[in-house]
Amino acid sequence: MQITGAVLTEIGRPRPYAKSAPLELQTLELDAPGPDEVLIRVRAAGLCHSDLSVVDGNRPRPVPMLLGHEASGIVEEVGENVSDLEPGQQVSTVFLPRCGECAACLTDGKLPCTPGSAVNNAGTLVGGHIRLHPASDSDSDTTTGSPAPGAATASGAVMHHHLGVSGFATHAVLHRSSVVPVGEDVPPEIAAVLGCAVLTGGGAVINAGKPEDGDDVMVVGLGGVGMAALITAVSLGKGRVIGVDANPDKLARAAELGADAVFTPEEVAAQEVKAPVVVEAAGHPRAFETAFRATAVGGTTVTVGLPAPDARSTITPLTLTAEARTVIGSYLGSAVPSRDIPVYESLWREGRLPVEELISERIGIEDINGALDSLAEGRAVRQVILFED
Repeated sequence: MQITGAVLTEIGRPRPYAKSAPLELQTLELDAPGPDEVLIRVRAAGLCHSDLSVVDGNRPRPVPMLLGHEASGIVEEVGENVSDLEPGQQVSTVFLPRCGECAACLTDGKLPCTPGSAVNNAGTLVGGHIRLHPASDSDSDTTTGSPAPGAATASGAVMHHHLGVSGFATHAVLHRSSVVPVGEDVPPEIAAVLGCAVLTGGGAVINAGKPEDGDDVMVVGLGGVGMAALITAVSLGKGRVIGVDANPDKLARAAELGADAVFTPEEVAAQEVKAPVVVEAAGHPRAFETAFRATAVGGTTVTVGLPAPDARSTITPLTLTAEARTVIGSYLGSAVPSRDIPVYESLWREGRLPVEELISERIGIEDINGALDSLAEGRAVRQVILFED
């Protein structure tokens, strides 16, 4: 079938992106789902720093690539072996497929799936399959639905998948492990945000930080993931929730969403504000240093942001020993998506987790390059592309 999607053809185009237009709307061919795969009609897709990091080159990926990893949609077709989903169901997408069998998958979410990470880096689906092709490519194998893993098509072009999802499109084919069913009562933009921002930010608090009764939770960096961590901490009701960001508008928003206190990084340092659980969600070395210094004796610093590969932070290692502190990394919120997304869905349905408040703007797919500028400049929390039903 033919679909329309936002394709990255060249990494590192200069800002403003509204002018350089790194993402181009193209007509593509999408194969039918193979074994263990599903076809979904995309209803909503969120813009995340993980998308921006591919555009600006901080996370190099093979191009051309159809971007987008935080999405929701309606199942339209299931492949062979998929017996627990049916057409008409709504699903949230997950950007890290899990085989469920490797040593990493047996860590209860602590480590990312090894083969899942490998296919993400390669720009394919699980099994090395490629289901996307340029519209001009009429020679792909329609029986198997895919050329050999990573192989060029007859036209000499390859169209890669982004993190097993490629959600900036009208339709997508994904491996079964890349989708989690959600209720039909969940609005599509909320279903999308559950699969990345909430899963990552909320999991950084619940699965990695593990606050106990009375523990304050501080979140440094109040973008989509950080704000999701903040509202999750508020929903737990363990102790005070503290928001930290350099942007005064985000601090004001954090206070509206239930933060007990908000500070700039400079105020945290000057007033020596501390918390036993501190989540760093900015993906910047200075933010990590702020979070580390603000962690109380015996506390845990959780880093969930994704800085540039060459970024460096300076900390005092003696503090770890002398103050019995822990630093832990959390990828995808140390989550098991099939277990955790239903928890956040229930919290939202109960009115305890206002996921809709994370959405700063709803846009059309044609506005995607300008939206990248808002994201890069720190003006957005979560922008969500809505597709016509």
